[in-house]
Amino acid sequence: MARGLYLSSSHFILILLASSLQVFQTLVYSADNHTRSSFTQINRHLYHSSVDLMEEIKGFVHRHPDKLSIETFKTENKGYKAEITVVTYSRNRREIDDRSKFRILLSFGQHGRELITSELALRILSVLSEEKFLPKMDHAILRDTLDRLLVKIIPMENLNGRKLVEAGDLCERRNGNSVTFVLSYSDFTFIWKDIGLLGLFSVAGRGVDLNRNWSVDWGKKEKDYDPYEENPGISPFSEPETQIMRKLSKSFEPHMWVNVHSGMEVTANSVDEIYKFVGPDRSSNSCLDEALFMPYDHKNTTPDGLPSQKMRLMLENLNHLHCHDRCMIGSGGGSVGYLAHGTATDYMYDIVGVPMAFTFEIYGDGTASSRDCFKMFNPTDQKTYTRVLDDWSAAFFSLFKLGPNQLKEIHSMPAVNIEKLVSIDAYLEGYLMARSSRYGKKTEVLDLGMQEIRTYFRLFLLSSVLLMFMFCTRISKSQCSRPNISTMPL
Repeated sequence: MARGLYLSSSHFILILLASSLQVFQTLVYSADNHTRSSFTQINRHLYHSSVDLMEEIKGFVHRHPDKLSIETFKTENKGYKAEITVVTYSRNRREIDDRSKFRILLSFGQHGRELITSELALRILSVLSEEKFLPKMDHAILRDTLDRLLVKIIPMENLNGRKLVEAGDLCERRNGNSVTFVLSYSDFTFIWKDIGLLGLFSVAGRGVDLNRNWSVDWGKKEKDYDPYEENPGISPFSEPETQIMRKLSKSFEPHMWVNVHSGMEVTANSVDEIYKFVGPDRSSNSCLDEALFMPYDHKNTTPDGLPSQKMRLMLENLNHLHCHDRCMIGSGGGSVGYLAHGTATDYMYDIVGVPMAFTFEIYGDGTASSRDCFKMFNPTDQKTYTRVLDDWSAAFFSLFKLGPNQLKEIHSMPAVNIEKLVSIDAYLEGYLMARSSRYGKKTEVLDLGMQEIRTYFRLFLLSSVLLMFMFCTRISKSQCSRPNISTMPL
């Protein structure tokens, strides 16, 4: 009887707190759903669902096996499963020729709410398969350009996050990784999942931004850090999606990387810098919508040297030809007005050694409310939707043409070699890597070691809290079980 009383008394407050938070979350979620209905919803007539889009892509591959092939990579980490589909393009594929071609790696849909980016991937594949053609593009010149290319396209890097968006969470940019924290004490078990209490005990939290989960400058937080938007995960490459992408970049060794996004947000402090690129006319916000970025995202400077100069020259040409000089150009960190740490583009440039690494922002509606996410990140009418796909697909094929020529001029670039080191962490799948970079030998071991220390420190703090709880509960139990001795008059 005493033990039953002890269990109920020691856990009643926690049960009540967890239940209250669950009710509160339900009320907030219901109110949020009501508010969402007043915002712009996905235009199903313009946009493919994730399932339909992948079916369209598989159709291209089925009809053009001489040009296209498709692979799906799957992995999981601590119960969270993810998959990434990769489409490879190469005309007249012969394995002996592929390594001599100009290798391009393109990623779309890294953030679930940016549907227009995956639509652009579909459009590019339709042109590569020659089922659609670019206006004002000579077909003979196009074929000559494509003969020299080996292109890998990831149409939807964040499939799980995309499914959350399609289910109604239109502002979701993170992946679908949901952490469950289990507290076991005596013969009683508590599970908190996706409720407010999780933030007190969890070392990760729900949803990770895949463009903050890479190792270059990982985990640093600016003053305006928003955990809902920029959760970097518990360590670099903690997420299956980034693990797959890292393996792909290591094996493919691209000459060019482009990470495609939409819905760029620009801080007020950087507006004056923006107009240096677009001129004195401030009557239009179009300059805030599209951008051609190069490294770095985690600092407000661009790299020194010939590769950086060639990258900027390419972007200036694209800006003139396809953006009509309205796109921002420069480092992601310096142009937007805030720094981003742990991004894919910085990793590709600094660690993988990709000579040409870019981030493109292809659309944004600066007039939309920050809560009206579909409108902010995606065109909502047929005319704008078509204009974005036409302009940016043409820009990509100009990039394909410029890339090999620019690479020839970077003749001093050393070859990239891969070394594998034994890792101390299981979720990195047994490997850390050290690669030759343009600045000399560079390893990830130190950064990853520091993240290990931070992770174990968090676990130490969590254990301390639990031990304190158990200690206080034990004291409470012993006080309750002590027999009352009445005083006897002498």
